[in-house]
Amino acid sequence: MATKSVSLAAAGLAAVVTLAVGVVAGRAFGSGSGSDDGGGDAATAAIAGTKIDVIVKATESEFWQSMLAGAKKAGTDLGVELDLFGPTSEADIEPQVRLVEDAISRGAKGIVLAPNSSTALNGVIDRARSTGIKVVIVDNAVQTKSDGFIGTDNVKAGAQAGQRLCELITQAGKPNGKVLHESAVSGVQVLIDRFEGFKQGLAEKCPQATIVQTLVNDNDLNKAVGQVNDALTRVPDLAGIFADNNTSGVGTAKAVQEKGVGDRVAVVAFDSDPAEVEAVRSGGIDAIVVQNPFFFGYQGVVEAAMAVAGSNAPQRLDPGAVLVDKSNVDAEELQALLNPPKTKG
Repeated sequence: MATKSVSLAAAGLAAVVTLAVGVVAGRAFGSGSGSDDGGGDAATAAIAGTKIDVIVKATESEFWQSMLAGAKKAGTDLGVELDLFGPTSEADIEPQVRLVEDAISRGAKGIVLAPNSSTALNGVIDRARSTGIKVVIVDNAVQTKSDGFIGTDNVKAGAQAGQRLCELITQAGKPNGKVLHESAVSGVQVLIDRFEGFKQGLAEKCPQATIVQTLVNDNDLNKAVGQVNDALTRVPDLAGIFADNNTSGVGTAKAVQEKGVGDRVAVVAFDSDPAEVEAVRSGGIDAIVVQNPFFFGYQGVVEAAMAVAGSNAPQRLDPGAVLVDKSNVDAEELQALLNPPKTKG
């Protein structure tokens, strides 16, 4: 039954990607009459050469490299002039602000931005929009106006993670067990939302489970490994770990495998870089909540182009998330999600 629900979720994601391809075909750029009179092709041609900058959270992350690959594919399909950027780390906020300032100086007509802060980029986003630049936000919502938002409902996705961890610790006879939260960065809204959803999902059927601590690794893999290693020593009866991004997930898996406790400590993580997927296969991670960064990039460029062309993009678009474990990690229908194309900025 679980496999069927995952397949349906994957199909839903595929349908959203199909929707994006339909947008590229031109209807979203047309008059909205629904007639197939070639107006879409003309409008698509009209945006050819439009300058759009895509700025991700971290170019060294395979998750964000997938978003860049999606953006690049959309750029090719639409014929826009695309530049791909990002700081090295998700902790780099000021460098990302400078990249947006650079986009303004270079005369970009649209910006697709996955911001490293919900608040610190508000001013530069406002400056960009005041000059007429269309700004589409991806993944992490900001507290200012934009021309569209594309991102997972992280409360809902976090609840999926909490529900699965509850199932795992209950199966192990530890429904009242201790749980560790391994987090990438403090103060980032998507991670706050994931943790809130996780707590809700865990409490539904494991109300006596206790989250003993939140550790922040600053998106540093070695730091994550060390933190989890220390926690496993300090709390020998730890029942489960929730890792809220790919760095946290890989670091947790390495620590669990080093300690040899994969058979007694349940791990649920977010995202799907190759090391995480392999950890699911090997047992270092029990389940991952998989997003669709390729779609983030593709649809982000589509919506920026729509906005530049004067067409209203969807204000909020959630492509959903899929829960993957050892039972379906090799399912054919999930491979495009688990191993998407990647490129660096």
